[in-house]
Amino acid sequence: MAALNQVTQITNLVKQVARDVGFDLAGIAPVRDFAELGYFPDWIAAGHAGEMKYMEARDPRGRLKRASLRAAVPWAHSVIVCALNYNTAQPYSTQINDPERGWISRYAWGREDYHESVMRRLRVVEARLKETFASSTHGVPSSDNTSAHRPPATKGFQSRCYVDTGPLVERVYAKYAGVGWIGKNSCILNQKLGSWLFLGVILTSLELEPDLPAPDRCGTCTRCIDACPTDALIAPYQLDSNKCISYLTIEKRGAIPEEIRGGMGRHVFGCDICQDVCPWNRKAPVTNAPEFEPRPELVNPALDWLGQMSAEEFRRVFQGSPLRRTKLTGLRRNAVIAMANSSDRGFVPVLKKLQQDVARLQEELKAPPLAAVEVRAEPVPAGDFTLEDLEGKKVTLSDYRGRVVLVTIAPERAGAIAFIRQAVASGIVVALGHTAADSATIRAATQAGAALSTHLGNGIASPLA
Repeated sequence: MAALNQVTQITNLVKQVARDVGFDLAGIAPVRDFAELGYFPDWIAAGHAGEMKYMEARDPRGRLKRASLRAAVPWAHSVIVCALNYNTAQPYSTQINDPERGWISRYAWGREDYHESVMRRLRVVEARLKETFASSTHGVPSSDNTSAHRPPATKGFQSRCYVDTGPLVERVYAKYAGVGWIGKNSCILNQKLGSWLFLGVILTSLELEPDLPAPDRCGTCTRCIDACPTDALIAPYQLDSNKCISYLTIEKRGAIPEEIRGGMGRHVFGCDICQDVCPWNRKAPVTNAPEFEPRPELVNPALDWLGQMSAEEFRRVFQGSPLRRTKLTGLRRNAVIAMANSSDRGFVPVLKKLQQDVARLQEELKAPPLAAVEVRAEPVPAGDFTLEDLEGKKVTLSDYRGRVVLVTIAPERAGAIAFIRQAVASGIVVALGHTAADSATIRAATQAGAALSTHLGNGIASPLA
């Protein structure tokens, strides 16, 4: 009985600390192979994850990690699920009809990336949990008969915090933690808060007191399915990412299939339609988190501004914003599609200019000889870089200003990354050619502003880095 009381006390403490740091909801789910997780392998096999290969992460035995947390993280016994409301008082996308302006998803209006905001709070909850057990002389025993033989939790306590990146399907665990039910649009819905929720989880080796799963309250309603302009909700609770506007405008790289562009409307980053029409969001309260207060320029932004944004302005405006995930190339691609969908003749000059810029860059990429350099991790001279072209001729960065440079990165990367940063800042389009560098180096290069050469010419805005 004393052990059960201690479990209850620890569980209540976790929830209280979560509320204290600003989470609107917190619950506990046991680690189980829930029935909903059985559909995940089929969803992946059907190709409904699109190009999101990270969803297909597998363990050494070839099993999908997200299909079974118990197999992926054997030491985890409980999942603490926390939810943070991000709703604001601004109108919904379904209430706006300005042909000169685009739509950025509600969650990206704030001044801080939600991953950082949620993780910061999770770390406080995790730290308090660790402090509690560091000062305890007895751990929380398991509910099974082997508890007497287990070491105290002070010795075996483990935990991990995740925001979107963990080896689990968060919304399934949110359901079994009592945070909300999974709606027909695949979002978590809470009876009082609606669906404008960010989720964060803490995996722990503790066996905490689980909450009851939230009952499904969607009933016969199909508003979300009926409202989706691209038919991404192929059935209740089933989403095909390849048709989802959020996926297409954020995760999809390169060109978007022509047959689906018309349904994207004027969305340039994400989509809220299936949540905007949900009856449970009619009275959704506004967030108390100050970092999610909307930046006015991101609510219904001017399409011509987004379409002609420079690399420097993109970095400045979206510093610390989720919009950086789509990169300038993706944002410009989306803005071009939105301008075309608006049927506003005022965008014709802007579209023609962008088309001419793309044609010029594509022509330079095809023109012999291609501007190409090999960059190695040599000491960076003050001011400009001294490089050799493919013929061994000494050249400088200024020789390529206004052109497209195809960069081959040698295995040593320091000098190459520095070169890319300086080249992009100088207005040079940098494309990565075939390289011997590892994936971390390539990732660092793209973060510095380079584009993969295989992406160039793969859509109206792709070459514009």
